[in-house]
Amino acid sequence: MARVKRGFKARRRRNKTLKSAKGFYGGRSRLIRVASWAVLRAQKAEFVGRKRRKRDFRRLWITRIGAAAKEHGISYSKLTGALKKAGILLNRKELADLAVQAPEAFREVVTRAKALA
Repeated sequence: MARVKRGFKARRRRNKTLKSAKGFYGGRSRLIRVASWAVLRAQKAEFVGRKRRKRDFRRLWITRIGAAAKEHGISYSKLTGALKKAGILLNRKELADLAVQAPEAFREVVTRAKALA
């Protein structure tokens, strides 16, 4: 049986790894073995970061809503409970955006929630 040297397929795979490692420091961007480990770690961190971003934004929104709610004399947890009872279906992102961009609209939402709850 003839010998197979894997020529351009292996080179293509290695080049793909090196392209992903572009911008890494030192041998991590030039040496195949080191670069492949670096790329693997970077992909793992990237995956974790995508999950982390969701957590971070949720925390930011809750902080903003809590601060705005305090100005109107209600805590975050009481506000969310009142909104649920009043049937006002706004998510955290929308509420936080209202609190920052349109404080008068947020005040209206809070007063309605207080009244209906």
